[in-house]
Amino acid sequence: MANKNVIVTGATGFVGSYVVRYLVNSGYYVIAIGRNRKKAESFDWFESVKFICLDYHQQNLVLDSYHKTSLIHLAWDGLPNYKSLFHFEENLPKNYEFIKDLISKGVETALIVGTCFEYGMINGEISSDHPTAPSNSYAFAKDCLRKQLEFLKQQSNFSMKWVRLFYMYGEGQNEKSILSLLDKAIADADEYFNMSGGEQLRDYLPIEKVAQKLIEIYECDREGNFNICSGEPISIRQLVESRIKECGSSIKPNLGFYPYVDYEPMAFWGKE
Repeated sequence: MANKNVIVTGATGFVGSYVVRYLVNSGYYVIAIGRNRKKAESFDWFESVKFICLDYHQQNLVLDSYHKTSLIHLAWDGLPNYKSLFHFEENLPKNYEFIKDLISKGVETALIVGTCFEYGMINGEISSDHPTAPSNSYAFAKDCLRKQLEFLKQQSNFSMKWVRLFYMYGEGQNEKSILSLLDKAIADADEYFNMSGGEQLRDYLPIEKVAQKLIEIYECDREGNFNICSGEPISIRQLVESRIKECGSSIKPNLGFYPYVDYEPMAFWGKE
């Protein structure tokens, strides 16, 4: 049975804010960790959690008790710059030390969020047991963190779940994401929306569904690696055209304006 006391890092982030809301509505006692108290106060769940303003790169988390407490670790700096060396030069050691410290203090279960980029430049359907082969700094650091924690697990008594997120959309997402950029272009009454050729196949879920699936994984008995995905590929062009139709806009996709990125394959989607 899942512990009812949960530490959530990255609580004010895109995924974290929805996860905290879901936990609160499900009766959990949530210790929400974030660096921006003012932002945390803007969420409807703020008065229902214990919020701790903390930069875990600089400070240790200190609680009265860690007994029967779990960790859902969502925080990660430096995105969406996937190629930055910062991910393995600074993020990797800081995240490992933070998680290790909580385990040593008595945290019993750790659910850590990884990325579909850990699978590398592979096309097609990808299951959670597929070998990893990261090809950018961000994914490399995440994959290394998982491996470090697996070694730690051999010496410490804790349960670990590694959850790889695919793509998602919804209110509060990064302003540089394609749907955020499209929504802005529509709001600005632009005639054209500049984008790539749009033939990439991706795996998208609404953020509400991502949060729900993440908590379902937290509550299940199985350890190991998990994918959070739809299992249904959709082209970026189709995604954009569907949003334009949904919004009743006359904006036209300017296909081929941007080149395809070199840090992700052309066509990949998840399998749970």
